[in-house]
Amino acid sequence: MLKVIVNSTPIIVLCGIGKLGILRELYGKVTIPTAVYREVTAMEDSACMQVRNAGSWIHVESIRDDTEKKMYKAKLHAGEVEVMILAQEQKADLVIIDDNAAKKTAKYLGLSVTGTLGVLLKAKRQGIVQRVDTLLAEMKRNGFYLDSRVEAFVLEQAGESPKD
Repeated sequence: MLKVIVNSTPIIVLCGIGKLGILRELYGKVTIPTAVYREVTAMEDSACMQVRNAGSWIHVESIRDDTEKKMYKAKLHAGEVEVMILAQEQKADLVIIDDNAAKKTAKYLGLSVTGTLGVLLKAKRQGIVQRVDTLLAEMKRNGFYLDSRVEAFVLEQAGESPKD
């Protein structure tokens, strides 16, 4: 089983469209750092309830060495910092993170990275979801910013066209 560390935005976005279970179907179990858990459960909303009720397939774990945090603080949020540190400590196979600066940092650190859109494409390829376009539309309705060029690329990768 892959060791997968997930940041807060992918969890919040997937909860917002009722698709948090995709992570479970794709990876079996995922790990979130304590800072991500605190961020996601700070408000009594859908994401909070879904994460709290997820059971053991979402594992919350603390980083061992928080002295590393100060190295990342300048451009990353607490959850992103803990994702990076935890991924390194646990030699994670994959980190799921959406912020561009965090993705660049993760890649620089030699981590394998994907984002929410990559998760949706993988779910489509594995037959977990039938359509990506409807999920993207719902994400946008929920406030997820999606550049039109990125959306067109994702739809192309999914084998869908904007007019389907």
